[in-house]
Amino acid sequence: MSITSRLKQQFFIKAQRLVPQHRLSRVVGKIAASENPIIKTAVITAFKAQYGIDMSIAEQANALKFKSFNEFFTRALKQGIRAVDPDASSIVSPADGAISQLGKIENGDVFQAKGQKFTVEALIADPQLAEPFKNGEFATVYLSPRDYHRVHMPFAGTLTETLYVPGELFSVNQVTAENIPGLFARNERMVCLFDTEIGRMAVVLVGAMIVAGIETVATGKVKPSGRIELNQHDLFLEKGAELGRFYLGSTAVILFEEHKMQWDAAFKANSLVNMGEALGHTV
Repeated sequence: MSITSRLKQQFFIKAQRLVPQHRLSRVVGKIAASENPIIKTAVITAFKAQYGIDMSIAEQANALKFKSFNEFFTRALKQGIRAVDPDASSIVSPADGAISQLGKIENGDVFQAKGQKFTVEALIADPQLAEPFKNGEFATVYLSPRDYHRVHMPFAGTLTETLYVPGELFSVNQVTAENIPGLFARNERMVCLFDTEIGRMAVVLVGAMIVAGIETVATGKVKPSGRIELNQHDLFLEKGAELGRFYLGSTAVILFEEHKMQWDAAFKANSLVNMGEALGHTV
């Protein structure tokens, strides 16, 4: 890496530490939710051009037909664009994006990036709820700004708890993952816990810089409270069913118990994935 590139990375990390993360995200959230035609048209047009959004796979192909940037950003895909792997034993990707990391959880430690890790206990923010995953398996899927931003079930299960955990709002791209210790266990997140036929499963929706919100089918759009909030549920969701969505890009972390499943060897860090694509199988 060149000196210029390293300096740019260092500036990017320092800038994230200095900016008022939550205040900035609230401002962006108001703009993203605006239904003012001038504002929403300008923001959607600029964003679409910046990230090369492919509207041909969207249910509504005309980006300017959406009432707000948020509605555009959380757009549905055309029916049949993403097929959910039909094998009853398959574990599928919860979202379109790229594998950040995947593999085994070692004595409670989850690998984040070179030189960085976090504990599953810190991620879930409840020692008892984290216990089943301490030597299990994990996969982290990064959703870039250009991706489809709905999160789906990787395996069928009954939602038993949701745990809102307040936190910081660092970017979750690769540069930040390599430089911010415990990134995914520091950012604001919604932990979704399930009972499945192979044991406990968790899907953690991690917030990020200027993410204007996280939403789940059980809780609706999360209203940040500054405190941990645990809610009980009894909601069965099929594999591939929508679980939630992000208002601007972020990350989903999947957790399984030990000796219950294995990841396909074809997938590794930076592998591109589509929602519904088989990432692994039960054992």
